Amino acid sequence: MPRAQSNGIELEYASYGEEDNPVIVLIRGLGTQMIEWSKGLTGGFAQAGFRVIAFDNRDVGFSSKLKAPYPLRAMADDVIGLMDHLSIGAAHIFGISLGGMIAQLVASRYPKRVLALYSVMSSSGNPDLPPMDESLRDQMLKDAKGREAIIRLDADNRALFGSPGYPETEADRLLAASAAYDRCYCREGVARQMAAAITDGSRVERLKEIRLPTLVIHGAQDALVPLAAGEDTAGWIAGAELAVVEGMGHNIPDALAPHIVELVSEFVLRTLNRG
Repeated sequence: MPRAQSNGIELEYASYGEEDNPVIVLIRGLGTQMIEWSKGLTGGFAQAGFRVIAFDNRDVGFSSKLKAPYPLRAMADDVIGLMDHLSIGAAHIFGISLGGMIAQLVASRYPKRVLALYSVMSSSGNPDLPPMDESLRDQMLKDAKGREAIIRLDADNRALFGSPGYPETEADRLLAASAAYDRCYCREGVARQMAAAITDGSRVERLKEIRLPTLVIHGAQDALVPLAAGEDTAGWIAGAELAVVEGMGHNIPDALAPHIVELVSEFVLRTLNRG
C-alpha cells in the first residue's frame, strides 16, 4: 500500500472507488488499523459513489511510530496532511471512537476542508458524561503476554463491546485479532494515542463552533462509549443530526455496514444536495 508524507510523519493509506468521486476519509479508533474496516463499509461507500480513503493513524499499523507524547490535534493535522498529499481540497470526514474525536477536531480546526462530519460511537469528552461499566473497564485494562494470549484477549474483548444485534462468530473475531497482531502490535503507540485523547479534555466549546453538516451515529447498545456520549456530542453541534442504531455496539461488523452506508448516503442526499 502507498505511504504519504504528512505533518512530518509517514502514513500508510489505501484508496477505494473512482478518483473523481467525492472523498470520504475514514479515521480508525484507539490502537486499531485500517485493515479492520469492514469490506462491507469501504466497498459500500465506494459503490455509493464515494472515493474512500482509509489509513493507519500515527503509532499503529505501518504508519510512523513516535517516541514522544503528542496532542490529539496533531492527529487531526495528520488527516489534513494526508489530504494535502492526495490533493484533496475538501472531504467527508468519518471517524469512529477515538477517530470520531479526531474528526471533530478536523472539523473545528479546518472547516473549509470538511464537506460533512460523521462522528460515530464517539464522545465530546464532556467530564459530566457517565463512564463505561466498571466491569467492562476492568476487562479492557487486562494485559496479556505472548502472541496467542494477546490474540485470545483481543477476541474476547471484541465480543464484549461488539454489536449484539449483529454478532460476529468466534472464528471471525479470532481471525481479525490475529490479522491485527501479525500486521503490527505496538502497545506503546496505543498508550500514546490514549494519552493524547485524555489530555485533549472536553471538546464541548470547540464543538459549539462547528457550523458544518454533521451526523452523529451511535449504537443503542454501546457498552464501551454509552449512548449518552453520542447524544451529548450531537447536542453541542448546531444543526447536528443524531442516528441511534438499535443492535449496534462499539463496532461496525459486515452485517451492520450496509445500514451505516445507507445512513451516510441518505444524509448526503438530504443535507448536501438540496437545491
